[in-house]
Amino acid sequence: MSFSDRLAGWRENLRHRWMYRRGDGTQDAAAAGKGSSGFGARIGGLVGGLNRPGMGNLLKRVLIALVILVLLYYPIGMLVVHKVDDDIDFAPSAADTAEGGSMAVAYAAGLVDREVNQNNWTANDPFFQPGVMLDNMPNFQQGIMSALARFGFELTDQLGRTRGSSEADPDLQRAAGLLQYPGNVWIWNPSVSLAPRASSESQYRDARERLLAYNARLAKGKANYDIRADNLLATIERFAADIGSSSALIDRHLNEEAGSFFDAEADDIFYFTKGKLYGYYMVLQGLGTDFEPIIKERNLQKPWNEMMESFRKAALLDPWVVMNGDPDAQFQPNHLATQGFYLLRARTQLREISNILLK
Repeated sequence: MSFSDRLAGWRENLRHRWMYRRGDGTQDAAAAGKGSSGFGARIGGLVGGLNRPGMGNLLKRVLIALVILVLLYYPIGMLVVHKVDDDIDFAPSAADTAEGGSMAVAYAAGLVDREVNQNNWTANDPFFQPGVMLDNMPNFQQGIMSALARFGFELTDQLGRTRGSSEADPDLQRAAGLLQYPGNVWIWNPSVSLAPRASSESQYRDARERLLAYNARLAKGKANYDIRADNLLATIERFAADIGSSSALIDRHLNEEAGSFFDAEADDIFYFTKGKLYGYYMVLQGLGTDFEPIIKERNLQKPWNEMMESFRKAALLDPWVVMNGDPDAQFQPNHLATQGFYLLRARTQLREISNILLK
């Protein structure tokens, strides 16, 4: 028998079965389950039910399609949204820079734009967005914003003022407050208030606009950016103190949870710290450009580059799964301890630069 004859026979057989199925649409579903019981019978009944004509059948199919859609929506959406953007070669765009302005401020404005507008802020995603199921990316983003918030305070209190007794720059003061806004605030939270609220993204976008406005005024000579050794000293001292608090958090978690086979908090701490170190690395790139005359005058090029390399290595750590094994484990690594090593090395080198600036 030729293939075309077989195909015609199969088509005729299907047509015959369709024409002579039972009027209620079950088409011998009961007969299919006759002599069988349990799971096979239930499957036969389900198939027969789907063949039943009318709105009930349509509703069932719609419900099944919705269930399948939901089951696929979150995992596929997570894969699309997820991005831990630790691009070490990141540089602010032309829109974020101003000739004659601060490169450190440009880096800060550029990072806000990248994480909020380009990569999408995920730390406050509501339940109907796939980002709500992520944890590494939101923690990384909040770590970056934590570093930028600290830098915002230093801009307001040190770098953006001629002396401590002078007036704080209004744009910097506003930006510093906005960067402190919690990263997990969505536009509506009925457990807090029925009224809509300002979202994290809107506050960070406003902070970026304030930074850009300050840099534009600085380029025109209408704002202060005091490039002095004592200002650089005070800024990196504050950075070192903030990094020290991160090392204390890692140390506490190692003491309490090291050796746990399943540690759901280890990756949160790891990626938040990674984001903070990455944020500081980028800001320090800008400060290295802004304070290049001071760095050359104090012969800081070598220690500065060594410090930047430690930040770079810490920011690039990215294990497939964050493990929190015993510090002396043979096979199970401890990524928090590894991160803590580079963190403390970078902090020590910041202190070394501070000591040189004191002389």
